[in-house]
Amino acid sequence: METDEAQPHAHLAALVLARGGSKGIPLKNIKLLAGVPLIGWVLRAAIDAGVFHSVWVSTDHDEIEKVAKQFGARVHRRSPEVSQDSSTSLETIREFLNHHHEVDIVGNIQATSPCLHPSDLIKVANLIQKEGFDSVFSVVRRHQFRWSEVKKGENKMTEPQNLNPAKRYRRQDWPGELYENGSFYFAKRHLIEKGYLQGGKMAYYEMRAEHSVDIDIDIDWPIAEQRVLSFGYFGKEPLKEVKLLVCSVDGCLTNGRIYITEDHKEMVSYDYRDIIGINLLKKRGIQVRLISERDCSKSLSAMQLGCVAEVNATNKLQVLENWRKDIGLSWKEVAYLGNEESDVECLKKAGMSGVPADACALAQKAAGYICKSSGGCGAVREFAEHIFLLLEKVNSARKQMEEVNSARGDTGRI
Repeated sequence: METDEAQPHAHLAALVLARGGSKGIPLKNIKLLAGVPLIGWVLRAAIDAGVFHSVWVSTDHDEIEKVAKQFGARVHRRSPEVSQDSSTSLETIREFLNHHHEVDIVGNIQATSPCLHPSDLIKVANLIQKEGFDSVFSVVRRHQFRWSEVKKGENKMTEPQNLNPAKRYRRQDWPGELYENGSFYFAKRHLIEKGYLQGGKMAYYEMRAEHSVDIDIDIDWPIAEQRVLSFGYFGKEPLKEVKLLVCSVDGCLTNGRIYITEDHKEMVSYDYRDIIGINLLKKRGIQVRLISERDCSKSLSAMQLGCVAEVNATNKLQVLENWRKDIGLSWKEVAYLGNEESDVECLKKAGMSGVPADACALAQKAAGYICKSSGGCGAVREFAEHIFLLLEKVNSARKQMEEVNSARGDTGRI
């Protein structure tokens, strides 16, 4: 099969296939995983890699299109012919190329690989653009001994496939084997048009095992969330330890409803789980402050939260900015939980941002985390748990850096 020379200026497009139909989980591709739509994890990695001339999502569903655009991707509306259960990835990619003649190379990225990092994509782009490979695909190293299958009714014994039972390897003495993990397939146009995703001058790219997560195959949703929080890519800026949480009162701490008694007094309801969440944050040394556009000082006093609060706030961002400066924090050390259009600028500025499940569309678009719980129904507690998980990630990264620096110091003294 023919090969092309290196193409440093060829148009490289990232393409994520995201059909609306799913036999397992309805609209799985945009189901929230650790507060982010599943497809958002790979789109964030692809865009931040900075090696793609364009980033696309091929879909047949309006909601997936909406989420894709929120994350900065362009959308190709695929035809019904390639949106069936029986449709193959190759058929869908070929249709995409038929409509986008400017594309020379396709990086087909699987939506169900949420631990993909930009660094992986950068290295693969170099392989195919600068080193002249026609196709590159992802693999992972596994240390698994294989045995031949014996079907029911067959009168034979199983046989070892990759080991000698009399001399079993220790894990540390065996390099293992490489398996496709399906995270991505890069290929040049001429290969795809001939019906191949792998061919010509081929190379594999070995991913780290902890980044090789396929929630279609490997693990269920709760475990996937833990893996993503431990090994996922959270953006270009390094995570910093949160020291202040600012929470909007109406629609976050409460459900936004105001009850009026016969003697014209206002009443609101709240979830005691959220009070526990606030107390847990305080115990971890994180300040919690509250903000509201209306005068809810009596309600807050009745809750006895012991939090600094700003009511009748006409400019929430200015209040947040003043608090940040008074405490002496960077934006990365500030978390914000909001739910309305008036919270959008605060959500964009804060290093960690979240909204309840029932927040308005603009607030959801601006937030980094969308709670499963609605306002006044445990959203504050859930966001607090999210903060704690990310703090563990920050502390883990800090320990790793200390170990690296210590190793460098030891090397320098040898």
